[in-house]
Amino acid sequence: MPIRREHRYFYPIDWPQLSAVIRFRRAGGACEGCGRPHGRTIYHLGDGRWWDATTGSWRDGAGHAVRTLPSFEELGRLRPTRVVLATAHRNHDTTNNAGSNLMAFCQRCHMNHDRPEHQRRRWRTLFRRKASGDLFRGPYPRS
Repeated sequence: MPIRREHRYFYPIDWPQLSAVIRFRRAGGACEGCGRPHGRTIYHLGDGRWWDATTGSWRDGAGHAVRTLPSFEELGRLRPTRVVLATAHRNHDTTNNAGSNLMAFCQRCHMNHDRPEHQRRRWRTLFRRKASGDLFRGPYPRS
């Protein structure tokens, strides 16, 4: 995931090199959450299950082999996605760049990992907007 311009000063100067070490040397070019391979196009059902072409099996969102195969109905909903690995902070603290705090995640795992943080930031943004509206524009009209 690209780093927003206003957040770049939170990351060290050598972040691209550090991220590459985590994603390709330590993780071996695969997501540490589900095992999806970097740079390949995979086929998935949208609920976490995806086709692993290297092993010839279906995998769930955690990378484990699926016990029951998808139905023909579900196979009609297959979608291709190109996998791109990104390095994520486990505790969402961008100043802690220790190897134990960094994980190589695909887009899906990264979004799932960051979901509580995104919800918290969204709530804070909406709260500030409402507070600003109360302060400068008066009470909200009743509907």
